[in-house]
Amino acid sequence: MTIQFDCAKWAQDNEGFWLQLKVKIPQVAKEFVSNMPDKLHVADLKIFREKRSNDANSYFWVLAGKLAAKLHISPVEVYRQYIPDVADNYVIQPVREDMIERWDKIWCAGHLGRMTDDIGECRHTPGYHNVRCYLSSSDYDTAQMSRLIGLLVEDCKEQGIETMTPAELERLTNAWGK
Repeated sequence: MTIQFDCAKWAQDNEGFWLQLKVKIPQVAKEFVSNMPDKLHVADLKIFREKRSNDANSYFWVLAGKLAAKLHISPVEVYRQYIPDVADNYVIQPVREDMIERWDKIWCAGHLGRMTDDIGECRHTPGYHNVRCYLSSSDYDTAQMSRLIGLLVEDCKEQGIETMTPAELERLTNAWGK
């Protein structure tokens, strides 16, 4: 369950330490608390980012197709070449050494842009390697998608492929999440 909030504070009493959130949709929070089973829960708190729009995704694939034709490679190959350069689009996962290949298959299943990179043995956990697990653009927020498209636009311009004007790109960027 995801609950959006824009303010938080803490309190302490005889029962313990409390995190209080000012939620955007009170009914969702009320339902959660009312139906919450008596079990341990985990909350993952992070800054909210809008998902990238389908228009941005479509524009990316149009340009990827044009660049692929110019370079005589597949659009998927063009796409996958940009993933490591997007930045802030991966997690580091410790994986048992004998399971790295299997982990790669599990992580990448059903996603064209997901990939892994074994970055070496874990310093403090023998028998495990740190694996960089890249997200695909379907998991990107607007900032990540903007960087992905920016990289592609630069290369398209170098190859003489027509792209949107800066104003058109800005309109597309501003439309993300709406």
